[in-house]
Amino acid sequence: MKKTILNIALVLALGTSLVACKDTKKAEDAAQDAVEAVEETTQDAAEAIKETTEDTKEAIEEAVDTLEKAAEDAKEATENAVKDVKEAVENAGE
Repeated sequence: MKKTILNIALVLALGTSLVACKDTKKAEDAAQDAVEAVEETTQDAAEAIKETTEDTKEAIEEAVDTLEKAAEDAKEATENAVKDVKEAVENAGE
């Protein structure tokens, strides 16, 4: 009778430990999935930041080019206006 009870207790103990191992395995799998999800999200965020930085850089370069062109156009217009005023003064003096 003692052996039967001990055998039953041993089987229950082994069964419980095996079930606990399965639960641990599931928890490990869930943790691994969470880690992978965080890594993927981090990589996606890094890529988005990189793309945004590149887009911002391009926009700044375009703005600088536009401002340089506008400054050149303004300089040319000013020079033309000065030239026109000089001609008008010279013509008025004649």
